[in-house]
Amino acid sequence: MRNILIIGGSKGIGNAVLQQQLERNNVFNISRTEPNLTHSNLTHFSLDVLQDELPEIENIDTLVYCPGSITLKPISGLSVDDFRTDFEINVIGAVKVIQKYLPLLKKGNQPSIVLFSTVAVKLGMPFHASIATAKAGVEGLVKSLGAELAPTIRVNAIAPTITETSLSASILRNDRMKENMMERHPMKSYLKPDEVANMVDFLISEKANSISGQIFEMDYGLVSFKI
Repeated sequence: MRNILIIGGSKGIGNAVLQQQLERNNVFNISRTEPNLTHSNLTHFSLDVLQDELPEIENIDTLVYCPGSITLKPISGLSVDDFRTDFEINVIGAVKVIQKYLPLLKKGNQPSIVLFSTVAVKLGMPFHASIATAKAGVEGLVKSLGAELAPTIRVNAIAPTITETSLSASILRNDRMKENMMERHPMKSYLKPDEVANMVDFLISEKANSISGQIFEMDYGLVSFKI
């Protein structure tokens, strides 16, 4: 059994990752709300990563940082605080957690870190200025840390297209909007949390031992194809 630390495992993609890992690994979850399940392999800490002191954990092999945000406004409607909040959630939170647990990761079993970006970094999308800027910071962090921590710790990120979670509920709030979103993607679908969890599972496994410093687009062709 390996020791997996998930930040934000109570909802959405993070919860899908948590549920997938529980049967095979010891899972530590840090989030403001408790996951809606119990398991002998699960240890939960209720706290705000940005505001509170992080807990002491004995052993960590893998860190998966899942918190994110969707702030969609025209640039004239975005405040400096909007940019600051998105950056703190997506970048500063990840930095704080990595710095805290880096000594444990360095001693871990085939250690790795997985962060999350978005397709909006590469695909210019209206109203995404704040979140795309923050996630571009995540991608820079992945590249820099991948180089700095090689060969001991692998660092990668996943850049999903829209995923059916509570965070995107307003964008996928009815059947017509869901159909329009599927039609927009060349492969005529969008992501479910389990699909992203499967990619996380691969990236933290020994099957991905040759992979670090990479950003993996899960986009149903949105960025890759012009059809």
